[in-house]
Formats: sequence, structure tokens, C-alpha cells
Amino acid sequence: MKKFLSILLVLAVLPVALLVVITPMDSQKQYIFGLISIGILCLMGLSKKRSISVIMVVMSVLLSTRYIYFRLTQTLHFNSEIETILGMGLFLAELYVWVMLLLSYLQTVWPLKRELVQLPDDMELWPTVDVYIPTYNEPLDVVRDTVLAAQCMDYPRDKMKIYLLDDGKRSEFAVFAADAGVGYITRNDNAHAKAGNLNHAMKLTNGELICVFDCDHVATRIFLQATVGGFLKDPKLALVQTPHYFYSPDPFERNLSVGRNIPNEGALFYGPIQRGNDNWNATFFCGSCAVIRRSALEEIGGFAVETVTEDAHTALKMQRLGWGSAFIDIPLAAGLATERLVLHVIQRTRWARGMTQIFRLDNPLFGRGLTIQQRLCYLSAMLYYQFALPRIAFVTAPLAYLLFNLNIIHSSASLVFAYALPHLFLAVYVNSRLNGRFRYSFWGEIYDLVMAFHIALPTVVTMLFPKRGKFNVTDKGGLLDVGYFDFSVVRPHLIIALLLAAGVVAGIVRACAHDYFGVDPRVIVLNVGWGLYCLIFLLAAIAVARETRQTRKTIRIDVDIPVLIHYASGITSRSQTADLSMGGCRIVAPDDRHLNDEIEAIELLLQSGAITIPVQTVASDEQHIRLMFDDIPLSRRRELVRVVLSRADAWIHPPKPQDNPFRSLLTIVRCVFDLFWLTWKSRRENRRLRAQHAAKVAQEESV
Repeated sequence: MKKFLSILLVLAVLPVALLVVITPMDSQKQYIFGLISIGILCLMGLSKKRSISVIMVVMSVLLSTRYIYFRLTQTLHFNSEIETILGMGLFLAELYVWVMLLLSYLQTVWPLKRELVQLPDDMELWPTVDVYIPTYNEPLDVVRDTVLAAQCMDYPRDKMKIYLLDDGKRSEFAVFAADAGVGYITRNDNAHAKAGNLNHAMKLTNGELICVFDCDHVATRIFLQATVGGFLKDPKLALVQTPHYFYSPDPFERNLSVGRNIPNEGALFYGPIQRGNDNWNATFFCGSCAVIRRSALEEIGGFAVETVTEDAHTALKMQRLGWGSAFIDIPLAAGLATERLVLHVIQRTRWARGMTQIFRLDNPLFGRGLTIQQRLCYLSAMLYYQFALPRIAFVTAPLAYLLFNLNIIHSSASLVFAYALPHLFLAVYVNSRLNGRFRYSFWGEIYDLVMAFHIALPTVVTMLFPKRGKFNVTDKGGLLDVGYFDFSVVRPHLIIALLLAAGVVAGIVRACAHDYFGVDPRVIVLNVGWGLYCLIFLLAAIAVARETRQTRKTIRIDVDIPVLIHYASGITSRSQTADLSMGGCRIVAPDDRHLNDEIEAIELLLQSGAITIPVQTVASDEQHIRLMFDDIPLSRRRELVRVVLSRADAWIHPPKPQDNPFRSLLTIVRCVFDLFWLTWKSRRENRRLRAQHAAKVAQEESV
């Protein structure tokens, strides 16, 4: 009965919605209609109810659809072939954004907050788990702590086996695995890269569940206890995915002055999107930090090898056969983010190529087994990575009029703005409400612009030739001794930015002398504003290429642990840590003894016992002492991993403040200011250093 009433309600509302979309208005009436819509939306925004959010989504969809209908029926009349090509290209880009807006609302309007399923008290009922840690060319320093963290997971030893899957066939890894007491698996070839590595391990192991960690992802102690229970409750559950949390900053967080004040680039996907996918039983497997039922994998022939994004394709195959999936929105493991922008570009290009391959080779819209909602969730992910050409179209479109006097939107500036304003305002406002703690307004444009010029060609080529391309491993764990500006990554951005700057200047000149040039000043103002908007975002994207130094190998974590300080004189003092890492710690100075008496070792006093670590003093003041750890045995390092990286709450942090679109836009403007300020400051410093060097050389020559 409830379903029947819902259908009746939709049928009753549909004619009204159709009228909202197709009713034509002149600019004055459209301004009034748009402002009324914005006012209603703002009033509704005072309520935090989920049902109100749904109504706001419907309003946003209607106003955006109205804008697209206006563009389709009133603005696509052109005077030349070049205007037709450019104008249709821009309209198709807008159509793409409209489709992505609808799909994103489907995913995020009603996210599922899944509760943990407790394991039974009788451990005999717990399933056996094989933990796979695949590696290829990563250094042992990166892999070691991942293996040790896996050993720290709270799970019966007789029901958990850990395997290091080394496609690099390195002897030091085999020795480490033997010393650590974990299995070591290698193979004769590297066919199908990571997916082939995992499939080879499946043939040699027999656990009921398979847990996969990338070689830089360290698990918390409760990882298996938090994820395995669902498999006992639901025999058709094939996949439990957890977020990818990164304890090191990505290029945006490290290279931008405001980077640490905004949510991580992946927070939107590993928050509202995956929770929304979970609501439709469409959780994606993300390649790591996940548990999969072996029987489900065996039914689809193992991990998918047809594409370079084996993870998402594997989940799609299982869900086609009716297997269920789940997403637990708790960070239970943490890994390394890409250190440099060029590595970030390489990684995202592989993702874009892989999702395009799936779109061509195993399109979710076709074939059996998926619900409509599952098909649309997968379609959203695959279409997202086609953003390159639309983004390029948006940032270059103002140049058509500003530099070449081409009209690619045939309508008055007033009417275009009257239709576009409510469409854009509602889209920004509603997305800020739904996802405001996970993605700040306008930052998605920065992330996309950084990538757009790099993935445009790979996605087009893959769309035409889906079987081309190979798996590329993302390098992690590197250091950067000196900062530099990576021109190679943003060269196309710089070219377009210069053209936009020239276009804006030309537009201002034409606006000031509009009678002489015979142009409508309102059209010029609209295009100049559009060009300035694009220029600001391009410059912010360019600012990400200013690579800053990365000299710390391990992350510091604020943690208060009692310690005993052992001095060279034989005296011991009690204190506590201020922060702790795998390479050292900062402790509170109990007195001024450390100024005259060398510290030889410290004892970390844990609930499980004490860990004695030899140390060297790096720096100190009256309040704190900075210590560096000397080499310690593997058993002690495992305990240190348990304390630093594997605590149950190690990666649970307060959410970011709610988004404010205006404030978010100001942070982007600040990034542009910092780009010029820091560039000038760096050049001044370089000139000073060169002058000092020249003076020193001249002085030496005079002597």
C-alpha cells in the first residue's frame, strides 16, 4: 500500500515538475522565479531533517533541468560552423555535468550508516582469514610495518595467516618474512600485475575469507573483529570495504598553505559516496583495507584481470551474481598518500583508464544481475573519470568570445544569467549541505583541473581501444630534500591561464570602448566574469605544483604514554610522551638533567608491558626533548607498531567543520595569492643566496 501511494504521489507531482522545467519566461520573470526559489531553499536549509534534504535535492534537480532545457531550446542557434562546433561542445559539457549532478544526488542523498556486527563469543565459530599483502617494487621500510601491524590484529592465531606476496622476488623480503613469521609467496612471472599476484596466492591458500592490504596500509588491532562479523550474519555477503585513510599529506594538503584546513581529496568518496553506494548494495572494492569471501571470488574466477582497476571490476562481477557488499565508515587502517603531484597524476590516470575500460568491456548498464540503483552507482563512477574534456571546455569557452568574438551561447547575457544563477546556486548549496564535512565547495574543480589535461588523451584512447594500457605501480614512501616548482605537470595549465589573462584584459578594453567595438557590454561583463572565475581556479591548480620539502620518513602522532628515561649516569626519571613515531618521539622534560646528562634509552610503559628503546637526543629545550630511536629488534618494533600505528582509535579524528561556500571560495583565492607571494619570496631568497655566493667567491679570489 505504501509503495502504491508513493507511485500516486509521483504521478501527481510529475505534471507540476514538467511545468517548472518547460515554462518559458523572459529575463525579468525568470529572475523573480529564481530568487523566490533561492529564498525558499535558504529557509528550508534552516531545518536539518533528512526529508528536507530530499526536497532540496528535488528543487535543485528541477532548476538544473530547467536550465538545460533552456539551453537546448533557446541558445543553440549559430552563425558559423566554428560557432556550432564550439557551442555544441560547451552544451555537451554542461549536459555531462547535469547527468553527474543527478547521479551524485542518487548516491549521497540517503547514505547508510552501517553498524558493526559483533562476532560470537565462541571463537570456534570465527572463520579463517588469509591476509594478503601484495608488493612489487616498494622498499622494505614501507612494507615492514604493514606486516607487523597485520600481526598485531586481535584475531585467533590459528585462524589467521599472513602472506607477503612479493612480485619483486627479492631475497631480503623472503628473509624478513621468515624472521617475522609470516608466509612468503612469489611467482615466476608478473602476469596481470596485482590481480595476478592475488590470484596466484589464492591457489596456495585456503582461508574462508581473504583480507587485502596494500603494502603501505597498516591495520588497527580491531580491523578483523570489526569487519568479519557480517560474513557470519549474512551468508551472501561477499565484500566488506573500509575507508582508505592516509596518515601522510597528499600533494594538495602539503603544497597548499590551506591544505590541512580542508577535507582530504578522497574524503568525499570514502564518506557520503561509499555510504550511499552501500545503501543500494553497490559498495566498491577499493583494492585494500577490505575483506572478501573466498567462495564469492572463486565463483567469478578470482580477482578481475581484464582491466587495470581490478578492484572495482571484481566487486562488479560479484554483485552481478547476487552477492552482497558492505561499507564500514570507520578508518580501520591507514596508508601513505602520493608524495608528489606527478605521482598523484600517474595514479589517477590509471584509475581513469581502468574505469573507462570497465565502461567499455563490462558496462554496468547492460548484462544481468544488477538492480537499477547498482547500475547507476557504477555508471556514476565510470562517467566521473570522463570529466577531462568537459573541464577543458569550461575553462576555455570564455576565450571564444573574449579573443575571437565568437558567440557560442546565442542568447542575451541577462537571460543566460537569470537561468544559470538558480541552477548554480542550488547545486552548490545542496551539495554543501549533503557533503559539507567531506568536500568543501569549489574544491572539486581544483582537483579535476589539476588532472584534466593529463587524463583527457588516456581516457579518449581507452574509450576507443579499451584493451590497451598496462598496470602502473604508484611509488610511495619517498622523501623530497628540496622544494621545487614542477612545471612539467602544469605546463598546459600555464598556457591556458596566460590565454585567459589575455582574454580578460581584451574583454575589459572592449567593455570600456564598447561603442567603438560595437559590442554589448553586458555580454562582455558576463564573459570577463566567467574568464576571471576560470583563471582563479586554474591558478589555484597551478599552485599545487609548488612541491614542498618532505624530509620526515615517519608520521608523528600525538599520544601520551608514560616513559622512564635512562640517563648515562645511571639515573632514571619518569615522564610522558608528547608525540610518537616509528622513528622517534618527543617527551616532556621532567627537569633540566638532560642538558648535562646524556639520555641512553627510554622505556615505554604499556599495558602489555614495557618496551626499552635505545635513543639519541636530536634536540631539546626547557620543556621538551626530541629523541631518535636506534635500531631495535623485530619483536620490539612490533610492539612499537602496536602502540603507534595499530591502536584501535589511531585514525579516528573529529570531522572537519561544516562547509561554508563563501569561505571556501576565499581559501581558493588565498591559494592564488600565496602562489604569487611565495614565488616572489623564493626568487628573492635565491637572489640573496646567489649574491652571497658571488661575494664569497670574489673575496676568495682577492685573497
